[in-house]
This record gives sequence, C-alpha cells and structure tokens, in this order.
Amino acid sequence: MRKISYREAIRETLWEAMEADERVFTLGQDIEYGGVYGITRGFYDRFGPNRVINTTLAETAITGAAMGAALEGLRPIAEIQFADFITPAMDQIVNMIGKYHYRTHIPVPLVIRTPAGAIVTAHGSTGPLHSQSPEAWFAHAPGLKIVVPSNAFDAKGLLFTAIDDPNPVLFFEQKRLYNDKMDVPGGRYGIPFGQLRVARTGLDLTVVTYGSMVPVVLNAVQQIAAHGIETEVLDLRTLVPLDRQGIIKSVQKTGKVLIVHEANRTCGFGAEVAALISEYAFEYLDAPIRRLTPPDIPVPSARHLAEAYLPNVNDVIQAIQQLNRY
Repeated sequence: MRKISYREAIRETLWEAMEADERVFTLGQDIEYGGVYGITRGFYDRFGPNRVINTTLAETAITGAAMGAALEGLRPIAEIQFADFITPAMDQIVNMIGKYHYRTHIPVPLVIRTPAGAIVTAHGSTGPLHSQSPEAWFAHAPGLKIVVPSNAFDAKGLLFTAIDDPNPVLFFEQKRLYNDKMDVPGGRYGIPFGQLRVARTGLDLTVVTYGSMVPVVLNAVQQIAAHGIETEVLDLRTLVPLDRQGIIKSVQKTGKVLIVHEANRTCGFGAEVAALISEYAFEYLDAPIRRLTPPDIPVPSARHLAEAYLPNVNDVIQAIQQLNRY
C-alpha cells in the first residue's frame, strides 16, 4: 500500500468525488490556483470554472451560495481559507444551513472544509488570527456534523462520508498534520460518523483526544509505557455525532480519564466529554477527570510562546503520571 500525506489524502478524495459525480463542485477564495495549502491545485484545469469557482473574500457569500446550490440538488464543497475566518458566516451556517433541514425536511448536502489549529516553525507561529480551533462553537449548534480527522487514512474515509451525507458537515482539517504520511488505500471508502477509533489499548487510564493532539498523545503514551503505564487512547474522529458509548466503555475499563485538545480550555469540547463521563460513568471513576489544553489566551505569534502554549509530549506524560498516582 502506498504512503500519502494528510494533504494528499484530502486532495485525492475531492478529485475522485468530482470525477465520479458531476453534481460535486468546490468553491472558495483562491481555490483556482490551489488555495493556501495547495489542496485544489490543478482542479481548475481539469474541471473548469463551473465546478471550481473562485469567490470573493466573503465567507457569508461562500456559504450562502453553497446552501443555495445544495437546495438545487448539487453537492457543493465550500472552502473557508482559515477556520478563524469562519466567523463572518456564523449566521449562514448556524441559522440557515444547520436549521433548514429541520424546518423543511429538505436535504442540504454540503461540506464546509477549513484548515484549523496552529503551526509553529523556527520563524514563529501562524499567530492569533490564523490558528484557532473553533470546532466547539459549532458542536453547540443543532443540525451540523463536526469532523476532525487526525491522520490521512481517516481524512480520506471521513471526507468521502461527508460528501455523501445528505446534510451539512463541517470538516476541520488540521494544518499541523498536512504533511504527515501513512498507508492509505486507493479507491473510495467511507468511515461512519459517530465511531471513535481506539488508537491504542490499555488498562490503566483513558486519554480522550482528537485532531492534531492524537499524534502528540500517541508519542507520549508510547514513551510512558516503558514505565509500566498502559494507556488507552481514544481518537474521537467526529465530535457530532459523538461516540458516547465508546467513551463510556473505555472509562468503565480504566477508571481514569485525561482529555486533551488544542482548542482553548473553557467551554472547549473536552468540557462536554467530561460532563458526559460525569453523568453516565461517575461510579466507575477512581480519580477526578483531568483536562490538558492550551490556556484561555489567543495563540501567540512568537515561537517560544507558541510552543509553551500548545500541549506537548512532556505535558501529556506529566499529566498521565499525575493521574496515575490516584
């Protein structure tokens, strides 16, 4: 099996979906030349201006046009250049796109793709305006499915499922993972929404995570296994729908829970996971639920500050060790 990157897996899925179904098209700012991260490079030459639509810098227009096209029987895939800039389209997404199928029973088959999270290089980070992880904002809004893939295999399978879904899906791509490679089969396959992945099995404690933090956590638990701590790692894959039973089953087995995500702490999605466990698995807990997240501040621009801001392998190891002492 060939190895391809997270970026290539998304690109391949979009290409194959557009080849297979002429109703599928994509629209967004600068996608004609490939977009900021090169996902749609070459698409304009292959599929033409009617299916690769360059838009103005207006997120409300992008999402509104996508909704109109979906209602006319097409299958639009809208790209918001950075997740931070999805906020101008909140009304369209939350009040129109998310609620329309509830109000009318008319399908709204559209996908909104957007790169989320921070990248840190020797020159600094992507900063406070190009690094946010806003997935929890939309998990609170009924009618929207929320997907946050952590690897190339899942990115392809989950994106195919998103494109086939009869109603709206927000697909949060993880910028930090775009170049990560793994074995990915050719051809079309889907991964069902609402089914988490047990990325590692263990009996001592459970780490619940998703997106960019999954590789960080897996690195940490591999190191800490040498000290006799066997950690189960749950990759949520989708936040809505959430695999509630998968989480509860793991907690019942281990009795200790650490929740890790890149989004800010207060009202981050980890709070919902903690509430779920407290409500339905409290009697199985042997220790308080612990969260490991960035602090409640904007993403710093300076490299050393951004590195301190984001949870890293040592942070995860320390949190697991502290939790394991109970």
